[in-house]
Amino acid sequence: MLMPVSTATFGRMKGPLSDLLVVETAAVLAGPAVGMFLAELGARVVKLENARTRGDVTRQWKLKSEDPSSPVSAYFSSVNNGKEHQQVDLKSDAGKGILDALLAKADVLITNHLQADSEKLGLTRERIRTLNPKLIHGHIKGFADQAERPAFDVVLQAETGYLSMTGSERGELAKLPIALIDVLAAHQLKEGLLLALLQRERDGQGSYVEVSLEEAALTGLVNQASNYLMAGHIPGPLGTLHPNIAPYGELFTCSDGGRIILAVGSNAQFEALCEVLDRKELYADEAYRTNTERVRHRKVLAEALNEAIAQRTRTEVLEALIRAGVPAGAVLGMDEVLAGPTAQRMVQGSMIDGVPTRRIRGNAFRISPL
Repeated sequence: MLMPVSTATFGRMKGPLSDLLVVETAAVLAGPAVGMFLAELGARVVKLENARTRGDVTRQWKLKSEDPSSPVSAYFSSVNNGKEHQQVDLKSDAGKGILDALLAKADVLITNHLQADSEKLGLTRERIRTLNPKLIHGHIKGFADQAERPAFDVVLQAETGYLSMTGSERGELAKLPIALIDVLAAHQLKEGLLLALLQRERDGQGSYVEVSLEEAALTGLVNQASNYLMAGHIPGPLGTLHPNIAPYGELFTCSDGGRIILAVGSNAQFEALCEVLDRKELYADEAYRTNTERVRHRKVLAEALNEAIAQRTRTEVLEALIRAGVPAGAVLGMDEVLAGPTAQRMVQGSMIDGVPTRRIRGNAFRISPL
């Protein structure tokens, strides 16, 4: 059964991928984020949502302040702009007919179903190959070696080490406030799909691109993984602190109640910091002359820096640090962040199902002639 929903009011954007047709059966965040990425670059993206559940489950993931009767949520809107939305029962013959007609002419398919559902939904690799041998099929699964295990972001944050490193030094763990593992997997799949499209230009062959949330999460461990693999260091929760650098991640409250964070990564930057704060004796102290020593004595150093920073307003101290080339930033709330000029240029608005929606653009790069 086909239940038409809507296309974003502003229509398709022109872009380098405007000749592509993308079919998306993926739900929640990682797969749909890839679909929106392609839509922002001009592709026609047809999102087939599960009619049995009244569409993508995230349509119902609403804040207390949202209209419970609205057909969309802020969460759903964040990664589903610029698409044609259709609710289809892929377990029915009619639904499979709609899917097959689209896949026969599509360039890219994005899925994230469990392996056991492939046959039921008509999404096995073998069947898709017979429908369109030139199709690029991008698939996101949860765990690399547990094909039937459902995966959600917070579970992956726990099982790939992120939760053990976040939170406070007292051992109060904290989930990252965005679905970072989904975001990492989406970026991995974007790269794979673009490379597969490039390869198809050369040989005319379709391909299957697979990413697991688990492996994508592991790629994000970068320096923390090497800290363990090379030095045997098992990081515990450090809050905002960096295990290798100081003062890096230290938070300070200014005289007006505003907060700043430091990211001092070199001796020259530390010397400049001491100059700005009129605490030159700290740089002269052998306990702080090198990064290794500063890491070793970071708590005492932070107390000394706090005494100087607490006497100035956030604007005053931050402007002075920036002029001196000291990496530092203000701790901003979401309202302050999205009021900034850069964020304002990235905010997009459109209508989905007759509902005004807003989001941050998914693409942060620009391509221009040399």
